[in-house]
Amino acid sequence: MSDFADYGRPRKVDGGLRARSARGAIGRSWWSRRFLEVLESFALGTRLTRGRSYARAGQVLRLDIAPGRVTAQVQGSRPRPYEVSIALTAFPAALWTRIEDELAGQAFFSARLLAGDLPDELEELFVTAGAPLFPTAVDELTQRCNCPDFAVPCKHLAATFYLLAEAFDADPFELLHWRGRSRADLLDRLRARRAEATGAAAPPGPSTPDVIPSAVDAVDVLPPVGAARALAGLAATPLAEAVDRFWAAPVPLADRPPRLATGPDLLLRQLGPPAPAIGGPGLLERLRRAYRAFGPG
Repeated sequence: MSDFADYGRPRKVDGGLRARSARGAIGRSWWSRRFLEVLESFALGTRLTRGRSYARAGQVLRLDIAPGRVTAQVQGSRPRPYEVSIALTAFPAALWTRIEDELAGQAFFSARLLAGDLPDELEELFVTAGAPLFPTAVDELTQRCNCPDFAVPCKHLAATFYLLAEAFDADPFELLHWRGRSRADLLDRLRARRAEATGAAAPPGPSTPDVIPSAVDAVDVLPPVGAARALAGLAATPLAEAVDRFWAAPVPLADRPPRLATGPDLLLRQLGPPAPAIGGPGLLERLRRAYRAFGPG
């Protein structure tokens, strides 16, 4: 593999996008951690680590998320920033319609999404619909950078992945946007479907005034906020009719938490060969055989 140290240190950037995490792991929410966990399962761990310092130094100048594609500019050692692109197929409109029907049909999902949250169970719903939110194989991601490093991902792509994970922390709906549905469109469609299901007028969206008609003439009622606003369009179900399923999960739960299918020597592939002083490639092969011998059959 070529050594790119001769290209020198990256040029210092003022006003770049800087990762909020100064040390340790990047990603706080379940969707950002899950995203990075999926990337690491593709044996991209070592290459991703190369971009962590770029992400924390603010070398990413721009990051844009659009349906099916993330684009970025990353400043390296050359005068012109590198152009980065990460493509992931957006779900077709027909599939989104089916998913929105599923979401609107379950009060749990509607309330959480309208409150601005992505519940953990959402991933299972997408998987059941045959449309996993996260890529299941590395070839589902089309990674491009015009830097001279032929390795994929290069450190510019890796820095973009880290900033993308933090974008999911700041706004989890960006993950759904990447998959083809913006926050505003999704919530408007959910409100409309809930209104159709209950036979009520659609609750106000971002573009309409937050005014709820008063139940008593000449009495002013303040518009709902927080959870009350999220639940405003949901049908009220008498407890007696729902007591048998009150504590039931909105989607079937797995017998045990899902685990990524990775080989026992994933860590070895991420770390690379040991230094000659401690055994070099020979030690790596002995460790690999040991992992396989003691790992699951």
